[in-house]
Amino acid sequence: MPGGHPLLDLPPLTARRFAEIEDRVAALLRTGNDVVVTQGEALLPLEACIRGAVRPGSTALNVVTGPYGETFGGWLRSCGAEVVDLAVPFRTAVSAEQVAEALRERPETDFVSLVHAEAATGNTNPVAEIGAVVRGHGALLMLDAVASVAAEPLLTDAWGVDLCVIGGQKAMGGPAGVSAAAVSPRAWERIAANPQAPRRSYLSLLDWKERWTDAGRTALPHAPAQLEMLALEASLDRIDTEGLDAVTGRHRAAAAAVRAGVRALGTLSCYVVRDEDAAPVATTLRTPDGVDAREVAAAALRCDPAVPVQGAGGALAREVLRVNHYGRAASRGTVLASLRALAAALDGLGLKADAGAAEAAAQAAWQAASGT
Repeated sequence: MPGGHPLLDLPPLTARRFAEIEDRVAALLRTGNDVVVTQGEALLPLEACIRGAVRPGSTALNVVTGPYGETFGGWLRSCGAEVVDLAVPFRTAVSAEQVAEALRERPETDFVSLVHAEAATGNTNPVAEIGAVVRGHGALLMLDAVASVAAEPLLTDAWGVDLCVIGGQKAMGGPAGVSAAAVSPRAWERIAANPQAPRRSYLSLLDWKERWTDAGRTALPHAPAQLEMLALEASLDRIDTEGLDAVTGRHRAAAAAVRAGVRALGTLSCYVVRDEDAAPVATTLRTPDGVDAREVAAAALRCDPAVPVQGAGGALAREVLRVNHYGRAASRGTVLASLRALAAALDGLGLKADAGAAEAAAQAAWQAASGT
């Protein structure tokens, strides 16, 4: 028999340890609600929340500030809901006033779906203000916080979020194969009363509640994704060691530094116009007319294959690229390396680029944002 392997020959993950990890996720989300750690990528609990809480006859307000909002609209319609899409330009954020107006126009609305931060478009939405509006209206609020958790404040209970979904793979610096949903008592009531909610299904939150949470969390309902759970636990350990405020501060500094550096660099511009609308996990950049963003991204990666620069997808592919700065990439060194690679790429394409000015501006912005 071959020798032991540290990733293969592990003792079983106990129910007690699984529950402890759930409790630590709840603390990270600042919630006293039930937390279900789901054994798959975050699209699993996002779809589970929608299919559990939405039924024919529901009216759902779907806020679209990027591609995930578009995905949610498809799921909502497939549940038989009447869907009102509140779409705003991807270069901006939605406002609480826009949400309030949409709810006034459709007072029967009972479900609102919102993405906190859109890594794909580089914007972030004011959840605290929107949550107050939605709670005052009486609707349930589902929040996709996959990109925002550990990158910016996330106060699930204080903001009135009924269904809060996270993943570990972005700012948490953890695994992609495990995720979580915090579910409020109001949301559980809605799901339990929905005859269309998945049951005896991998998409069933009710199965987890009945077989795990309500049963005292003493016996796991099925074999857990052990490696991913241990990786999630390790990412929580790292956040605790650094301190959540320090982690979010590092992401805030990275975003400020990239935006300042790009403005000083020349040729490129920030796709999200206002600093207050910019997500701390990724900065999207716009190329001028006639310059293909995919070529700039490819050239930057040829200059430095390690930098987190990539082209945008879909309709934005030709005009937008993005610099990711989440998890371990939310560092001064990674930001500066990314700006240097972009400068070299632009120079190689015969375009204006002032690498020195970009680095100086980024350094100053990082210091101003972080104090270091």
